[in-house]
Amino acid sequence: MFIVGLTGGIATVVEPGKRAWHKIKKEFGEDVFTKDGHLNREALGELIFQDVEKRRKLNEITHPEISREMFWAAVRCIFQGHQFIVMDLPLLFESGSMLEYIHKIIVVTCEEDLQLQRLMDRNSMSESRAKQRISAQMPLESKCEKGHFVVENSGTVEDTRQQVLKIISVLQSYNTHWKMRAIVGLCCTGIVSLLIWLGTKLVQWQQLSITRR
Repeated sequence: MFIVGLTGGIATVVEPGKRAWHKIKKEFGEDVFTKDGHLNREALGELIFQDVEKRRKLNEITHPEISREMFWAAVRCIFQGHQFIVMDLPLLFESGSMLEYIHKIIVVTCEEDLQLQRLMDRNSMSESRAKQRISAQMPLESKCEKGHFVVENSGTVEDTRQQVLKIISVLQSYNTHWKMRAIVGLCCTGIVSLLIWLGTKLVQWQQLSITRR
């Protein structure tokens, strides 16, 4: 199995009570949470996209938690026999924390004016605020240069779907997952063999103890 990173531009995890939730509340205060305790992404966004240091602090809080969740998700997928998994990583290039684990990268892009309009519509924000958020991330053009596959998302849903199907077909042709399965199989065999050996030694020790009595 191998990991595919899916990234693109803005247009992008914390549940109440979890570790990152507590850290964010301690660092940024009650103002970035709703009355029912959920994270107010708009309020938090206003803070971090205007302040580089606060954005860095938020990344320090969330990225380790996200990486931990993704690690266990990948482990489950390995044992379920999946050929590859796609991880949605909007800040893949900006953070850099997951790049060494990614085998292939898919970048979703669209025309600049369309990206701006989509962000304004989705978040009900002004043009100036939307531009500020977009400028806080790596330009899509730079991301496309670093990616292995590019999905042009300026057209219809069907256009995007056809591009995705072609990428899936290419990914399915890779045999990297067999190497990973072989490694996992060897590890599992080693663990089972060790447990059997320990069990045998334990039985022998118990029998020896009984004989001595």
